[in-house]
Amino acid sequence: MAKATKKPSREDIVEALMKLAAERPWDDIEINDVAEAAGISLSEFREAFPSKGAVLGSFARMIDLKVLEGSSDDLVGEPARERLFDVYMRYIDALTPYKASLRRIATVVRTEPLTLAALNQVALNSHRFLLAAAGIPTEDGLGPIKLQGSVITLARTLETWFEDEDPQLAKTMARLDRELNNAERFMQRAEDLRRVTAPFRAIGQALLDGRSRMRRRSKRDEPPEDMSGETQDPAAAI
Repeated sequence: MAKATKKPSREDIVEALMKLAAERPWDDIEINDVAEAAGISLSEFREAFPSKGAVLGSFARMIDLKVLEGSSDDLVGEPARERLFDVYMRYIDALTPYKASLRRIATVVRTEPLTLAALNQVALNSHRFLLAAAGIPTEDGLGPIKLQGSVITLARTLETWFEDEDPQLAKTMARLDRELNNAERFMQRAEDLRRVTAPFRAIGQALLDGRSRMRRRSKRDEPPEDMSGETQDPAAAI
């Protein structure tokens, strides 16, 4: 009896794409190439992913899971900066086997605004979990700023990491340290601005709430319309 062949998983397809990306320019890789490298048909590729970019999105989730499986329990009592530094370095460690691929991909993505925007959305989703792993809240009023700031901080650090061949990653860690300094200063200004503008935002919200109540009351006071859509005059019944 013939032994059943194991069907390639989504992760196998991701690995096939990243292997190709290490060898060829990103914009030269077609979905046919990925399917062939993964040992699947186009229909099987389509069943698993809608596009090459979607495979890259799955790669991002795969890296997230590897980082989240790690533990920062020993840093629970440490400042937020130290917790973030630890999570970012764990993320970079998870990326290390794919460094050549990511370097090539980044070179192309930087010149494609639409692709960059799509990947930024993927990165925002990733960083929601990375910040959670570091114990950083993102559901407050400054949450969107924290998320985008985190994406920028790591992206700038990766620029140095791509060229850092030192196993100890001294240059990468120094760059991350500088970027965290910049992020801290920016967030402090954002916090100060939020405190200063809080009374004005409260007044604005009260005005919006008042207008909304007036509109609802106005609709209740409007005379009903008949089937033809014409406004009924109460005096017509006299």
